[in-house]
Amino acid sequence: MAGDAKGVEARVKEMVKADLPNMEEVLGFLVSGFCGEGRLSDALRVFRAACSEGRLPSISVCNGLMDSLLAEWGDLNSLVFVYKEMVKGGVVPSVDTVNCLIEALFRTGHVDAAIDQFRRMNRRGCVPNSKTFQTVMLNLCVNDRAEESSKVLDEMIECRCKPDPDFFGSIMPLLRKFNTSIEAKKLLKMMRDFGVLPDLFIYCDLIHCLCENGELDDAAYLLEEMSEMGIAPDIDVYVSVVNGFCKVGRFNEATIFLESNDIFEPQPYNALLKAYCSEGRFPHAGNFLTKMFENGVGDNISWNILTRALCDSENPRKASEVLSRMITSGYLPDEVAFSSLIAGYSKAGEIRNALLCFQHVLAESWVLDSESYSSFIHALCHEEMIQEAMDVFYYMSGKGHSLPAASLNLLISHICWKGLITEAIKLRSISFCNGSPSSSTTFNSIILRLLELKRPQHARVLFSQMLVEDCALDVKTYCLLIRGLCTTGGTKNAMLLFAQMINIALLNCLEECSQMHKIVHSLDNLVEQGQVLYSPAYNIVIRALLKEAHKDEACKFLDQMLEQGCVPDADTHGLLVRNIGGERKDKSRQTGTTDDSVTNILVEGLTDANEHIVDE
Repeated sequence: MAGDAKGVEARVKEMVKADLPNMEEVLGFLVSGFCGEGRLSDALRVFRAACSEGRLPSISVCNGLMDSLLAEWGDLNSLVFVYKEMVKGGVVPSVDTVNCLIEALFRTGHVDAAIDQFRRMNRRGCVPNSKTFQTVMLNLCVNDRAEESSKVLDEMIECRCKPDPDFFGSIMPLLRKFNTSIEAKKLLKMMRDFGVLPDLFIYCDLIHCLCENGELDDAAYLLEEMSEMGIAPDIDVYVSVVNGFCKVGRFNEATIFLESNDIFEPQPYNALLKAYCSEGRFPHAGNFLTKMFENGVGDNISWNILTRALCDSENPRKASEVLSRMITSGYLPDEVAFSSLIAGYSKAGEIRNALLCFQHVLAESWVLDSESYSSFIHALCHEEMIQEAMDVFYYMSGKGHSLPAASLNLLISHICWKGLITEAIKLRSISFCNGSPSSSTTFNSIILRLLELKRPQHARVLFSQMLVEDCALDVKTYCLLIRGLCTTGGTKNAMLLFAQMINIALLNCLEECSQMHKIVHSLDNLVEQGQVLYSPAYNIVIRALLKEAHKDEACKFLDQMLEQGCVPDADTHGLLVRNIGGERKDKSRQTGTTDDSVTNILVEGLTDANEHIVDE
């Protein structure tokens, strides 16, 4: 406990040499004690010393050590070291041992190796148990191999393996997630065969899964079964059933279902109302909404659903009538309702009404949703109401909301066309600070206007901002900058920029044709002669070389890029991680064991295992 690691190992060896009675039990006590204290390095030292003297602890202690290593470290090498020493010392692995090994393989990404160990269990006289099947099924689903997980479930049913109490609760949500109702029903039958009663959560997952697959009669039967057992379903279960009926056009049955189940919460009714609106059945939606409030099951969301749907169908006047009914019924419209109206009026070209609604938004200090915000800006720009559009932008920006890229580009282009270049620059900066990076289109509009106003020096400042923000340059940007340099006498720089533009265009062409590797040496010569490649060019070259399987050359250009202070973009970085960073993992997968000898249960991770443990 004093932290003397070397002393621990020395004392253990002394104890073993003294040949004291019950030595294995004492060593097991020490290993378990250190594991309980979270001191796995010391536990491993005791275990290693015991192994070196041929006095291995019991199988339960070994399994406990492996479980602790898996839970605390997740280190496959350490875990395999313990397993290897067990086998060498004649300790026969149990199903718990192999379960731990399989879980460790899955966690470290060795999916195929884990499945291989699962398949070998019976041949080694180690029968899979509920934990084995649970681990394999869960991890197959997590790794997008749900079909294989289904086959494993069939194997479990065939061998009549009795499930643990938590088996169904862990598997059923996955079956819902992957929308596999056939397996869900198999699982339900399995529960009944073993006399296991589903709980609330399992019932809910089952019903959700059945509804998503259109098996509504089975879902309704399970609801009745729940009722008979005195289990009250969550409200979202009723929503799932309603959505299931609506999905197949059985609206009348959805209504009957709601009425027959005496549901008094609004969510399922709102689901049916929304379905009516999605189908464009507005008369039915209006009548159903009236009926909802007569029965006391409507809320603000109910009004907003119909209002939004009418606005989306460019019928804002009808939506306004619904809003009036909402007010006379004692409900106060909120920002959702006014966002819908503004979007509806904007799409219908009734910009004055949209502005009146926006005045109410300002008075209440509300904010618009992204869709309404964008529609409003588009409509204002279309009507050449640029000052009003800027006012909307500044208000929303003050609330921390950014404008979608397309709408931002439209607004800035109109501001520039009006000659308000200072406002355009200010607006772009605010947008960037709000987390909305500018595109080359945004910059191009401002640069073009600056050049038209004979202010090329300001255009160069904006170009510098493009580079700082790592904004990709397009052909139009290059042309504008070359034009600006030529007008200010910067012919030499203009020629260099022109050459750079040609390089980018050529590189793009070679990337599309998968021919980048053919000019690698030429690019090297350019760099050696002092020709600087910008980030876009490096990204194109690296991506192309990786896709053409020339990883060494891609790495060389990556080094050059980093030396010049450039950083790969997101797409290039993703390819680098998959192709280079994942290379070691892929190689390790290829070294999976083929020998069925128990001492070779796992080849990978055994090399230098002892040294790895000592250095911990």
